[in-house]
Amino acid sequence: MLTKTVKSLGLAMGLLACSLPLYAKNNVVVVATGGTIAGAGASSANSATYTAAKVPVDTLINAVPQIKDLANVTGIQALQIASESITDKELLEIARQVNELVKKPSVNGVVITHGTDTLEETAFFLNLVVHTDKPIVLVGSMRPSTALSADGPLNLYSAVALAASDDAKNKGVMVLMNDSIFAARDVTKGINIHTNAFVSQWGALGTLVEGKPYWFRQSVKRHTNASEFNIENIKGGALPTVQIVYGSDSMLPDAYEAYAKAGAKAIINAGTGNGSVPKYIVPTLQNLHDKNGIQIIRSSRVAQGFVLRDAEQPDSKYGWVAAHDLNPQKARLLAALALTKTNDTKEIQRMFWQY
Repeated sequence: MLTKTVKSLGLAMGLLACSLPLYAKNNVVVVATGGTIAGAGASSANSATYTAAKVPVDTLINAVPQIKDLANVTGIQALQIASESITDKELLEIARQVNELVKKPSVNGVVITHGTDTLEETAFFLNLVVHTDKPIVLVGSMRPSTALSADGPLNLYSAVALAASDDAKNKGVMVLMNDSIFAARDVTKGINIHTNAFVSQWGALGTLVEGKPYWFRQSVKRHTNASEFNIENIKGGALPTVQIVYGSDSMLPDAYEAYAKAGAKAIINAGTGNGSVPKYIVPTLQNLHDKNGIQIIRSSRVAQGFVLRDAEQPDSKYGWVAAHDLNPQKARLLAALALTKTNDTKEIQRMFWQY
């Protein structure tokens, strides 16, 4: 009788062991910063008229109970802000908080909920300054949480799935929107009224299907652990001032001069075509560079392609920098970080080639 009891107990324990997961769930921290994903409208019919940054992180997480099946999820309310109001001060705060999280052995991945207006900037900044191989995933939504068919819950579910995946390590900082996985460096907001709002001219890194990532390419530029920039070496709450001037026909030099007087250490020329500078603007930029030491960096207002160095504009002769395929807003961030290390034009150009 005792033998049968022991055998039955052993069988029961074996069946129980088979029913348990083979691996413990990873630990993912959701860092909430506000944005549309935390927005609320007057009615469920409001998908464009709403107030951003209203819903707290715990409510966002609890609204998607299925994410508890993916990982052990906890939340931190870092900010509660519409992302168009984020400044370098907030960027540094987010980077420092994320950096402290990924240093913890108990944290396997981080998800950052963020407004889509400047999501690409925060993603790229983290890609440059946080040294880790752990998945860092930024996610947002195009519809507020109160809207019919809100996209935030599924985006959050997918972002947690990606951050919890061991297969997502060492991919650099990523953006997850509409089940597409984008590299922070390449992604940009391409449309402001549809849920498939984010694009990359070089294509997505991969896609997520039912919580599983499928990969098709990788980022070849320096990022995270391979970056020479490190948030731990950046002190204070500000970066060197870098501003953007948008190019057009009939533009005036006044904006460049005004930014110089305001203390800009570099100016991004968001030029037409190949980052072009009108002939009558060239003397102003030469003067700002030669006499004031202000770095002139040519980017383009064109959404695809890249800026060729020493093509129509003789960059080497003028001492200017070509931003290559970085759009103006990302060129601004890389320039600001570059200026924390050097004001040498050749060194800054090297950084633009490598990042």
